Amino acid sequence: MRSSESVGRGTGRRSVSWVGAGGRVRSRSTDRGAVTAEAAMAVPVLVAFVLVLVWALVAASDQIRCVDAARAGARAAARSEPEAEVLSAARAAAPDGAHVEVERAGELWRVRVESPAPGPGALALTLSAEAAALAEDTIGADA
Repeated sequence: MRSSESVGRGTGRRSVSWVGAGGRVRSRSTDRGAVTAEAAMAVPVLVAFVLVLVWALVAASDQIRCVDAARAGARAAARSEPEAEVLSAARAAAPDGAHVEVERAGELWRVRVESPAPGPGALALTLSAEAAALAEDTIGADA
């Protein structure tokens, strides 16, 4: 039995041929199933990449909502609205499950919003934003 090996020009494809019983030349490609194996490796990586991108977009959106909620709460507190209305304004703009804190420090109202970002393991983090506004009742009080 004689055998020979050849490489296709520019294709990187390798084939093996041999002379079998009865003098017939037989050949077989050695890279059979390579595309399937490559796809089996690439598809899970691409799916994981897309999932991480979607998580990042959701986390960025929730962070923006935290910032907006803190600002809305600080504006409401600066207008001397009752604390229940300040909390309501902040929670309306905040992501679901957010924790809102309101405090007055001298002439400033500070509103802090914290929200958990959903995600497995290290991707589960806490988003937060803080805003401060000058209380309106202090404006012109020194005059």
